[in-house]
Amino acid sequence: MTDNQITSRSPAADAATNGFLVAALYHFARFERFESVREPLQAFCDENGIKGTLLIAREGINGTVAGTDAAVEKLLAHLHAMPEFATLEHKESRASKMPFVRMKVKLKKEIVTMGVEDIDPNRIVGTYVDPKDWNALISDPETILIDTRNDYETAIGIFKGAVDPNTKTFREFPDWVRNNTGLHNKPKIAMYCTGGIRCEKATAFMKEEGFEEVYHLKGGILKYLEEVPAEESLWEGACFVFDERVSVEHGLKEGNHKLCHACRNPITAEEVTSPHYEAGVSCSNCYDSRTEEDRLRYRQRQLQIALARQRGVKHIGS
Repeated sequence: MTDNQITSRSPAADAATNGFLVAALYHFARFERFESVREPLQAFCDENGIKGTLLIAREGINGTVAGTDAAVEKLLAHLHAMPEFATLEHKESRASKMPFVRMKVKLKKEIVTMGVEDIDPNRIVGTYVDPKDWNALISDPETILIDTRNDYETAIGIFKGAVDPNTKTFREFPDWVRNNTGLHNKPKIAMYCTGGIRCEKATAFMKEEGFEEVYHLKGGILKYLEEVPAEESLWEGACFVFDERVSVEHGLKEGNHKLCHACRNPITAEEVTSPHYEAGVSCSNCYDSRTEEDRLRYRQRQLQIALARQRGVKHIGS
């Protein structure tokens, strides 16, 4: 597709007809000039009406963005034109509404934070497994299946038979591995995450720790839900995503979860009926850990959001 073809579409018509295109992407590469790229990349996204988050660091790029089809395709072409990201891959899904409030391009020490020095997926990494071959691997009794995501993500969906480390952050994962000597009891370790990036570092770390047969799901849960039919799937539940859709299901259709804007945990329709649920203020996950002063502050924020809606504008905290 040429640049003229990309820019000839009407953004308003594109969004009205198709909703918004969501692109999840990451790429590990030596990106020494990352600091100088932040402002031009932010400006490019702003000029094209793209929203979301892109993290850039010396080790590469990671993020999820949304916009009209034309705008997102233009951004991807812009990134591919950079020598560091010529082979960057991405995963696409759709959102009926813009799933982000703003665009942020952030400078980071790591594009996914593990906190372990010298873990380089460009040097050592596990074996990629395509979604079509994943069921056979994780059904093998000689395989230990590990979910590398955090507890609020695993709470709404997980692969059948997976070990859940119950981590609050990815920084806890290395210690969890080192404290679980039983992981050496079987020869194969299979790992997965939302889009694949955490597993790049997790498998690299496992290899450095002496595990030999280490595998990870190529493209992550998102690619699996896109390609594997529901009737053949070993996935149970929904997949948490880091935008206002909250979750997606098979075929990458939008899920039914809401987000508690007090604790950022996903909540089900049943949890919305809890006496501890108050929109934007509390849910059953966080009610006991918040004070009345916290809830008063959250209610004031919700009031400001409601007033902004009445004026026809979007409150930055909504």
